[in-house]
Amino acid sequence: MRVIKNKIIPAKGFNAINLFGVVFTRAVKLSEQTLRHESIHTAQMRELVYIFFYVWYLAEYAIRLIRYRNGKEAYRNISFECEAYQYGKTDNYLSKRKWYSFLKYL
Repeated sequence: MRVIKNKIIPAKGFNAINLFGVVFTRAVKLSEQTLRHESIHTAQMRELVYIFFYVWYLAEYAIRLIRYRNGKEAYRNISFECEAYQYGKTDNYLSKRKWYSFLKYL
């Protein structure tokens, strides 16, 4: 996974953003946990052929935003984020991860 450090992406207040398997960050160095989190997102993207990941992500965010009426809570309850946050601390999660594991968080 490629990491690009810059001063523009992601928006202020965010640590990193994964766009099509490339991680953009303003940080000098990302933690191992953040790198694992973003690696999980890359696996999810591949499963959904990238573009469908973003369509699903935005649709699920919109639905959860209506439900929770809070952007941060909506974000944390997106199925992709639930999986990535839960296993971001697990060293070799991706080696044993089953395809479409994010579905159990719907």
